[in-house]
Amino acid sequence: MTRIKRGVAAHKRRKNLLKRAKGFDNRRSTNFVAAREALLHADTYAYRDRRNRKRDMRAVWLQRANAALRDNGTTWSKFAGVLKKEGITLNRKMLSEIAIRIPDTFDLWVKELAK
Repeated sequence: MTRIKRGVAAHKRRKNLLKRAKGFDNRRSTNFVAAREALLHADTYAYRDRRNRKRDMRAVWLQRANAALRDNGTTWSKFAGVLKKEGITLNRKMLSEIAIRIPDTFDLWVKELAK
């Protein structure tokens, strides 16, 4: 029976893992065991924060819209109530974008709806 040399898959697996840990500090970027542990944590944080990013962006949209509304003498809560009463269904992202990119139009809307 011929001899079978092993290790190709293991070397590839270790090399790929160390490649993923390339930017880490000190031993975490060069030592397989430390890099594997660091990547377990990094992947956990990445998974969690992909969801948290959506929460953070919603808060940013509200802050932007509220800042633009305060310049017009009202607040987000009052404006949201008027939008609901009028049956206007624009999401927070779009309101925020309009407030930033087309402030004149946004100001007209606020003045029109505030009557």
